[in-house]
Amino acid sequence: MLPRVTLLATGGTIASLETADGLMPMTRAEGILEFMPSLRERADILAQDVFMLDSSNIQPEEWCQLAQAVRAVEEISDGIVITHGTDTMAYSASALSFMLPGLKIPVVFTGSQLPLHHPHSDAPGNLREAFAMAASGRPGVFIAFHHKVIHGTRAVKMRTLGFDAFDSINAPPVGRFDADGLHLRQEASLPQYDIQNPLEIDARVFLLKMMPGTDPEIFDHIKRAGYRGLVLEAFGLGGLHYIRRNLIEKLQGLSQSGLITLVTTQCLYEKADFTLYEVGRGFMEDNIYGAHDMTTEAAVTKLMWALGDIGARRRLLTRCLSHEMLTGLE
Repeated sequence: MLPRVTLLATGGTIASLETADGLMPMTRAEGILEFMPSLRERADILAQDVFMLDSSNIQPEEWCQLAQAVRAVEEISDGIVITHGTDTMAYSASALSFMLPGLKIPVVFTGSQLPLHHPHSDAPGNLREAFAMAASGRPGVFIAFHHKVIHGTRAVKMRTLGFDAFDSINAPPVGRFDADGLHLRQEASLPQYDIQNPLEIDARVFLLKMMPGTDPEIFDHIKRAGYRGLVLEAFGLGGLHYIRRNLIEKLQGLSQSGLITLVTTQCLYEKADFTLYEVGRGFMEDNIYGAHDMTTEAAVTKLMWALGDIGARRRLLTRCLSHEMLTGLE
């Protein structure tokens, strides 16, 4: 019996056709299957369109819509493939990793750097590999792209043109494809938490990258604009300047006002640890948390998700929920 796989289409480059205004997503789920009839030899496929957008237009409201679409077909599917534009795929995959706790099936994002109908498109290969991962039985949210399978919370888009668009940051890929097919590595199971209304999120999170000379008044602007959370990309392990422009003092004031800050590093690899250097010790305040080795995409989406029910989820900010950070944190 063939595995039951649901294809959820959302647009993106993979679905785009050339128009007078440039590439636009127009190929719907059934159109993808018509172009790739061999997929029906691999799975019993249910095709659905969720929306048809360039991924630059996919925002937290669409994450909720997409998460609801997954939940609606989860019980009748052995796996789910989501076609999605590459530009914000890492954000969407990370967001759904938190919004869909307790998944029992694979949910696999894929897309392409060239449209499906382009003669040199990478879409057919990515689709075949995404369907193979969807039929693997490994539960969770993943990105399958260019012979790699990556946890949704570990993926970062690294290239705008290269077919090998995504890398797995601070963790090896979950799986790889070669001439023998899909090879998945073994992983320890993660603890499960009782989470009420997991689709509830709050998008009022600001992402701020530090640079030498940053004006401390930026923190006042963030507060006045009504943001409830801040992801701060600090220097190195987690430092801020306080000579002449005292960023630490302003950040402490922001913390005391109740705004929650998640501190990560501008360095792509390894972790933030603001307890090591004196220039980071000022972070030792209530409402300021370290993102450890999370990607920026994971830090942003996890904080949005936590703010959806901060009373219940605050304690989970420093706990690994979906492979987004190393386990064993205090």
